Amino acid sequence: MFEQCEWLNEPTAWTLTGERLRVTTNHSTDFWRETHYGFTRDSGHCYGVRTTGDFTAQVRVQGRFETLYDQAGLMVRIDCSQWLKAGVEFTDGQLMLSSVLTVGQSDWATGSRIDNTGGFWLRASVAKGVLRVQYSVDRMHWPLLRLAPFPHASSYFVGPMCCTPERGGLIVEFDEFQVGAPNDKALHDLT
Repeated sequence: MFEQCEWLNEPTAWTLTGERLRVTTNHSTDFWRETHYGFTRDSGHCYGVRTTGDFTAQVRVQGRFETLYDQAGLMVRIDCSQWLKAGVEFTDGQLMLSSVLTVGQSDWATGSRIDNTGGFWLRASVAKGVLRVQYSVDRMHWPLLRLAPFPHASSYFVGPMCCTPERGGLIVEFDEFQVGAPNDKALHDLT
C-alpha cells in the first residue's frame, strides 16, 4: 500500500523497505488548530493515500515515545481545517491513547494509558458522515477510541502520522498499512 502514498510535510529522514516505513521526525512538528494554545500548526508528517469516498484504514505503529507530546498514529484529512489524528501521545509522563478532531478548531481527548512494548494497531473508518477509530494491542480485539460526526467528502487523505512539537528525532516505524472499503461491523463488534 505504501507505494501509493505521498507525503504531507515530508521529513528530512525516512526510509521505505518493503512494507515498512521508518520516519525520523523533524524538529517542532505538529498538527493543531487554535484551541487553548491560540496557534495553528500544520507541519506534522503524514504519508497517505487519497480515497474515493468512505473507507477503512489500518496500520501498526512502533516507537519510543518519551518526550512531551511525542505522537504517532493515523490521520484522516480533508484539508488544513478538517482532519483527525489518532493514536498515542506522550503526556503527563505517560503514553496515552489520544485523538484530536479538528473542524475549524482542534479538540483533544486522551484515553487510557497504553503499554507500547510491542507496538499497537489503529483502525479508522469513515462511512455515511461518521468517523470511528479503534485500537488494538493484539490485533484481535479492537475497542472503540472515538466515534464522531465527520464532514462528508468525495475523497479523504489518510495515512500514518507522526510529529514532535517539543523536539525532533523521534523514530517511528509503521507497517501493515491498508486502506479499503469501509467495514460494516457493528459498533461494539471488537474484532
